[in-house]
Amino acid sequence: MPPAKKRARSYDPAKTRAAVLAQLGNVREAVRGLTPGQLALPTRLGDWTVRDLVAHIGMAVTAVHRAAARPAPPRQDAQVVQWPFATAASADAISDFTRNLAADHPDLDAYLTDVDRSLRALLAEHSGGRLLETSAGAMPLDDYLVTRTVELVVHTDDLNAAVEGLGVPYDRQALAAATRLLADALALKAPGASTEVRVPPYAVVQCVEGPRHTRGTPPNVVETDPLTWIRLATGRTAWKDALAGAKVSASGERADIGELLPVMT
Repeated sequence: MPPAKKRARSYDPAKTRAAVLAQLGNVREAVRGLTPGQLALPTRLGDWTVRDLVAHIGMAVTAVHRAAARPAPPRQDAQVVQWPFATAASADAISDFTRNLAADHPDLDAYLTDVDRSLRALLAEHSGGRLLETSAGAMPLDDYLVTRTVELVVHTDDLNAAVEGLGVPYDRQALAAATRLLADALALKAPGASTEVRVPPYAVVQCVEGPRHTRGTPPNVVETDPLTWIRLATGRTAWKDALAGAKVSASGERADIGELLPVMT
């Protein structure tokens, strides 16, 4: 008998919308207090400064606006779990767009305030089922908003890493959605059921080809916390460094998933 097809994860649309707005609000509050010197600090994203990074966070949210401004596609042809694999192709264009955006918006607080206002207006105007053409293909607005939690959480972490003591908080629902989407993407990239990846309290997925377990503790287990998982999945932390720093535990001969990471680049 062939293995049962895994059911796609569903996300609560109201919680996703609230999470995106909450995490954007967390970033806005932190950016409001940044000094010119802090905005000029380097980040771990190549030659981007903190100013560039903040501009990019706003740009990641207004990707919803740009997609909604185009005609709706005739049918859905992509699932939200495919999105992490579609981001690398546009990296150069995004970098150029970000620098121009940072130069055009010297008042970042005002910029993010306008992004928040316009997003709320857009969400009030469009139903969650409205199809959008995205980098991964056509998907509903509510699904695309799940990808925005990844953008917001990942870049909040980048911001915290760049500015010592900043401590921008992570909205719980945004962190949960980002963790789950990136875990599901790993399972899609390496289908199977020989290894269980646990990211408590938000996600558990099975992946990697090989013998599947049917009861009890699986023979191959990877476990880590949400932020470490997100850093691994996006290339912010190397697998070997996470192991050496005891940020991740891996037991079993198929628990070394380093070659599968990052999931999203």
